[in-house]
Amino acid sequence: MGRSRYKIKERYYPYFITTSVVDGISLFAESELSEIVLNSLEYLQNELDITLYAYVLMHNHVHMVIEGMDLSGKLRKFKSYTARKIIDLIKERNRTLILRKLSMNKHDHHKDSEYQVWQEGFHPKQINSLEMMTQKIEYIHYNPVKAGFIDRPEDWRNSSARNYSGLEGVISVSLFEG
Repeated sequence: MGRSRYKIKERYYPYFITTSVVDGISLFAESELSEIVLNSLEYLQNELDITLYAYVLMHNHVHMVIEGMDLSGKLRKFKSYTARKIIDLIKERNRTLILRKLSMNKHDHHKDSEYQVWQEGFHPKQINSLEMMTQKIEYIHYNPVKAGFIDRPEDWRNSSARNYSGLEGVISVSLFEG
């Protein structure tokens, strides 16, 4: 897959973002790997001034609605940091099969790394109406239901559906009250 043609054009809008693991590898079924992503989402909010309205971390991808200045740059940092931490943990655990898959799926132009965790790009979609915002948040929250993992969105641990249902979420979000 080539470099993404999708770009963040306007800075003052929220964006629906999807980023996926290469080859659909199910990394985030393992809680310690998912914690790396969740902790990094908190860091984006607390240290890099990103507003996170909604998220769901599935086994091989993450959807989120976020807003902030220089989203492209901050998401590149997010993906780079999480990839390094994920690879370090996988190496520490000597998970050679996963490392081999991450190596086989690495793009040739990634000269500075042996492995690739994330697919290139993050497919931003600008949210420019209240209806679209509501639709994207519902899509995010119902993703694990649609996949057949759970019956109710708030039962998925790694999702802001818990926050929106009044339950304690794994990480905090800025609730959208459209």
